[in-house]
Parts: sequence; structure tokens; C-alpha cells
Amino acid sequence: MRFSPLGLVAVAIGGLSLVGLLLIPGLGELLTGWAALLAAVALLLGVINLLRVHLPRAFKGNGNSLTLVLGLLAMVALGVTDSLGLTEGWVQAAFILVQAPLEAALAALLAFFLLFAGMRLLQRQRSWWALLFMVTVILVMLGQTPMPAALSNIFIALSDYLSLIFVSAGTRGILIGVALGAILVSLRVLLGLERPYDK
Repeated sequence: MRFSPLGLVAVAIGGLSLVGLLLIPGLGELLTGWAALLAAVALLLGVINLLRVHLPRAFKGNGNSLTLVLGLLAMVALGVTDSLGLTEGWVQAAFILVQAPLEAALAALLAFFLLFAGMRLLQRQRSWWALLFMVTVILVMLGQTPMPAALSNIFIALSDYLSLIFVSAGTRGILIGVALGAILVSLRVLLGLERPYDK
């Protein structure tokens, strides 16, 4: 097996990180700090690239690019004023005022998309699984809907039961699969079998 210079660097850094995290805590902390610095530089390069791509579009009249650039510059300005002590908590407030309504709107849309998908599924394929999907969607939606206390308690209890038992079981399965995949890819990089840096 032939290694490229970048492959040797990746294998060496991966091995050092593994040894540092398992055996030498100081080395592990140093490499983790370097990784955080590289991530910050990558984020800065991403922001510069975003401005390089969207500023010309914004000057040409593209509304989406203009909104993106103005939002980015506003958040950077608020971050600078917060760090200098001129304002206090404005970045957090702006984030909450923008992010929370967007998340609520997307969650509301998701409920309707699930209901619509269930209806389409029942129209195309009438099976017990499609019926189970539809009943589950309706029960979870009724658990989130305001209604009289007697009914609300029943639907909230059913919705919580479905979320705690079935949803958490599925989430755990997905997380175990993601962890195993990350371990496998890490081992392939450490052994030099996976070479994303050569492309």
C-alpha cells in the first residue's frame, strides 16, 4: 500500500491524538486545542467565502443574498459590541428573536407535512403500517393541541408515552449506528485506507 505525504500526516496526527487522549492527557489537550484553532480558522474562511460569493449577488439585487449578508454583518457587529462591553446579551437576544420563531414555524409546518404524508401513504398503500403511522401522527398532534383538561391529559400522556418509548428507542439505534460509523471511518483514516485528503 502506497501512502501519499498527506496520508502519512493524517495517520501520524490521528495516532498521536489517540495516544494523547488515552495515555498522555497533556498531549491530548494540546492537540484538541490545535483542532479548535483549526476549526476557528475554517469557520473564518467559510465566512470570507460566503461574503465573496454573496456580496456580488447582493449588489446585483438578489434579495436573499442581501438578507444573508446584512444578517451576517449585523450578528458580527452585535458580537463585537457585546465583547467590548458596549452592549450586554444582544447576540443572545437577537439569536432568540430570530431562531425561536423560525424553529416554531418549521415545527408547525412539519406537523402538517407529516399529516399530509400519512394521508398520501394511506391513499397509495393501504396497510397496517400506514395506518399505524397515521394513528401515531394524529395522537402526537393531539397531544400538542390545546383542548379541555380532561381530554388534554389523556392525549398528552399518550404522546409522552410514544415519545419516551418508541422515539427514544429509534433515536438510540440511530446514535449507535452513527457512533459505529464514526469509529469505522476513524479506523480507516488511521490505517490509511480512507483518503479524503487526496481528492
